Amino acid sequence: MQITRRTTLATLGAAFLTGCVGGGSGPVAARIGTSTGPTYTPVPNAGFDAWVASFRARTTSINQSTMTAAFANVGFLPEVIERDRNQTEFKRSLQDYLAIAASDERVSKGRAAYARQRATLDAVERRYGVEGHVVAAVWGLESFFGERRGDIPVISAVATLAYEGRRGAFFEKQLIAALKILQNGDISANRMVGSWAGAMGHTQFIPTSYELFAVDFTGDGRRDIWSDDPADSLASTAAYLAKSGWTRGQPWGVEVRLPAGFNAGLAGRKSTRSPSEWAAMGVRDMDGGTVPNHGAASIIIPEGARGPAFMTFRNFTAITRYNNSESYVIGVGHLSDRILGRPAIRGAFPPDATGMTIDDRKQMQMLLTAKGFDTGGSDGVIGAKTRAAISAYQTSRGMGVTGEPSLDLLASLR
Repeated sequence: MQITRRTTLATLGAAFLTGCVGGGSGPVAARIGTSTGPTYTPVPNAGFDAWVASFRARTTSINQSTMTAAFANVGFLPEVIERDRNQTEFKRSLQDYLAIAASDERVSKGRAAYARQRATLDAVERRYGVEGHVVAAVWGLESFFGERRGDIPVISAVATLAYEGRRGAFFEKQLIAALKILQNGDISANRMVGSWAGAMGHTQFIPTSYELFAVDFTGDGRRDIWSDDPADSLASTAAYLAKSGWTRGQPWGVEVRLPAGFNAGLAGRKSTRSPSEWAAMGVRDMDGGTVPNHGAASIIIPEGARGPAFMTFRNFTAITRYNNSESYVIGVGHLSDRILGRPAIRGAFPPDATGMTIDDRKQMQMLLTAKGFDTGGSDGVIGAKTRAAISAYQTSRGMGVTGEPSLDLLASLR
């Protein structure tokens, strides 16, 4: 199997959920921004040093001057191992995911970033045929428009993970690819920084994906995705999507209304029909019209028949090549729409497993904060800080301490 960014993120279960989620992170395969989190400090490790010596001796595709520069300050990073091993099984609902991915703050920053980089994004679109607002949306989800690119030494991070061995072969491939990037002269070892798992730059390319898709858009002879100037990163993302089958002028998807009694068994990305065939079944856009013919289309209902529905097209599949999480793809598509000034999702989301709506959860957070139990925001997304606030409130009232939201808890706060 060819290892690309898509398979990497599926393997890692990558997610760095940031924003108003209490500083927590979970491994849904849909990453939103990158946060360095803890301080990543090298510690002495004789086994790691021996592994590096062995790796250097058996790796003949990298010249010695590159090896010497790359490993001059390399170190074992135990925090990387901890991060890799302690990914929980938690998965956010699409509603919670979009509350972060297309938050008011991210949409506002996205519109500003799109305007600021409009000349570059227009030029990228002319060359690669991928609309600028779509590229900007990927940028927004991956690094909060360049604000959260990661500052962990990539050679140390991927060497640590290769030595640790749980996915040693995979990360050894990433290490070799990273060394080839250094050998090519695209970046120096001290500037090659990224996330704890080796994703780099404004749009978080892993080293093997960089080898396949990164481009020198500025013409300076280097594919510099680490620069404060995002041009090479944005163009590389467009090149990736273009090679993944992006079709210019077609949407990723359209929010739709399903008719009463719609057969949910027809939903799913493997079931395709023409928009006219879906229309004959009663599927309409949110204004009651027929969805234009953008080619073979699927209906997806991520939150079930009671939640929003989307008609998706070939460009949806193209984004899955970048990250195969359905939530991620909808997040990119919806954020790209919002950057252009299009409306938020109009379909209703069902209550969560506790029976609470997102408005209930927002009210709970506001009431907790007002009573002195800071939740870190009131976006309705329940993260570590909100759970800590709930626990503290429950303790102060002599209640059973669960740290979990509930309608009974909300009632006690009112």
